Amino acid sequence: MKMRPGTQTGFLHCGKEWSDGDALEVRSPWDQGLIGKVTVATRADAREAVNHAVASLRRTRALPRWKRREILEDVAASLIEQKERFANLIVAEAGKPLRLARTEVDRAVLTFKTAAEEAARLGGETIPLDLTEGNENRWGLVQRFAVGPVLAITPFNFPLNLVAHKVAPALAAGCPILVKPSPQTPFTALALGEVILKAGWPEEALAVLPLENVDTAWLAEKEDRIKLVSFTGSAKVGWGLKAHSGRKRVLLELGGNAALIIHSDYRDLDSAAERTAHAAFGYAGQSCISVQRVFVDKNIFQTFLWKLVEVVGKLVAGDPSHETTDLGPMIRQAEAERVESWIKEAVAAGARLIEGGERQGSLVKPAILTGTKTGMKVRDEEVLARSFLSSRTPTSKRPWLKSTTLASACRPDCLRATRDAS
Repeated sequence: MKMRPGTQTGFLHCGKEWSDGDALEVRSPWDQGLIGKVTVATRADAREAVNHAVASLRRTRALPRWKRREILEDVAASLIEQKERFANLIVAEAGKPLRLARTEVDRAVLTFKTAAEEAARLGGETIPLDLTEGNENRWGLVQRFAVGPVLAITPFNFPLNLVAHKVAPALAAGCPILVKPSPQTPFTALALGEVILKAGWPEEALAVLPLENVDTAWLAEKEDRIKLVSFTGSAKVGWGLKAHSGRKRVLLELGGNAALIIHSDYRDLDSAAERTAHAAFGYAGQSCISVQRVFVDKNIFQTFLWKLVEVVGKLVAGDPSHETTDLGPMIRQAEAERVESWIKEAVAAGARLIEGGERQGSLVKPAILTGTKTGMKVRDEEVLARSFLSSRTPTSKRPWLKSTTLASACRPDCLRATRDAS
């Protein structure tokens, strides 16, 4: 199964490619060129995939641990062998710069290797029961069993590794899995599915199904034979999904509004500026843990700010397929337009745009704003883009941390950094 520009690639079910159905066009975030077309699975296709997943559970549960480990190790080896293929897929459909795409493949390799190690460790527990008279020489035995069919819903921003985060543990535990990839990045997930089946995973125990959102929601809400739903994406969608998933177990990895604190006694401001720039603007800021807000001690604020502006000015924006590119496009032009409007809204409300913010198509120049305040979208909500805010902070009282979803700190005293961020 390979990406074929201008032709239609089917979804993956029971080890076969199924091409009957409506086609979804996948276009490059960089130049909007047609990458390829993928067949959208229907609700009936999804129900059939669940049928096969349920039927395969006895087989996947019975796979010995050495076999699960072997499959996972073979997947990792195949990813190493096909590193450039997967990196180029990520570049094409996600617009991720090539160097970052290669790093993502490396991380996916580690994910499968780690799962392979854990597959061998999935054991049980013995509990002594002789706590009351009459129970002498009695023991309780606890054993872990595969929970059952898993529905994995994955985002666009890490089309390989975040699929791996869901698939690899499912394989290690012996669970059949249905993957619903992002409509913008289906080809990477389909290629990974192909690799997993070649490694020896039972064909009926894996499906990669590009689905309409309404059909995905139906699976989570109505299909009780699915025992676990794993979702990565926005908080609004994730919590809504959990609320409608009934008695299923639900695992959520949600977006954030990450804050970074720069303390005055962190001496290497050059390093802090370099690290902040990459943490904020890498992959156009399209990561749930990208730095969006920076709180800088007032005594070093101006020094840090202009060091940061200097670092950001050296970052190379452009075609993500080029080796030298640091900053690629947003996933869709509509997202770039949203970011542009949020920046303008903040400036109109009194924020100061120090650097960047201009948009060309789906490319937004890295934006640095100061003077932001509560009520501005760029401060209160997840931007998931190449913009962040820098604020002066007092050295003692830190009420601004109360609104922080995720905070990290730059200072040599890790214990104090932890206290400040908590």
